[in-house]
Amino acid sequence: MFKKKLKPQFGKLSIILLVVIAVLIAADLLTKYLEEQFVWSAVIIPNFIVIKSGIHNPGCAFSFLDEHPEIGQPVLITLTFLLLAVLIFAFIFLPNKHVVLKVAVSLLISGAVGNLVDRLAFNYVRDWFGLWMFGSIAFCNLADFWIVIGAILAVLDLMFLNDWAVFPLTKRAKAAQQARKEEEDKENAQRNNVNAEAESGTNIEINSDNVTLKSNTDGEEKNNE
Repeated sequence: MFKKKLKPQFGKLSIILLVVIAVLIAADLLTKYLEEQFVWSAVIIPNFIVIKSGIHNPGCAFSFLDEHPEIGQPVLITLTFLLLAVLIFAFIFLPNKHVVLKVAVSLLISGAVGNLVDRLAFNYVRDWFGLWMFGSIAFCNLADFWIVIGAILAVLDLMFLNDWAVFPLTKRAKAAQQARKEEEDKENAQRNNVNAEAESGTNIEINSDNVTLKSNTDGEEKNNE
């Protein structure tokens, strides 16, 4: 299925996305710094969006898994490094024609790095953006938004837009899957022809008294005693 060797894919898109990654990481860290310096506190939309400084989250996104930081932090840091290794590998080798997926990977890298810096420096993540959901408020930061948006884009692309999409919706995805199916059918037909030719060759039977040569093509037998 995968015949081409993996090669680094660095074109204009990759260069642009590297700049985007740097900007998104800087934006996340800068807002965290500013909220600490100026002690933000504001209600943007009552009972929906609030801004508040001093929220320290030892868990992960939206204050999740924050009950046992002495255990959670080492686990989250390790998982983040592993995730970043996979994401960086994908960013380097993912073909630039997969624009949506490469953008999604870039967002995931930006969010992962932004929160990883906090975990390594403070052993917690600085949150300041509050959202009321299901009757309670959850705090997050820009890095969390990069991760959520990147994950949504990746799922949408892999499900509907990519050449390998589960439910292809775009013309390009449908054409790519149709071309791949035709190529696989052609390879299967060639393989079947080779097997058929191999089965129609000459068989040799060796008995104690003679040697019999059988040809499946003409049914003739020659005995040598």
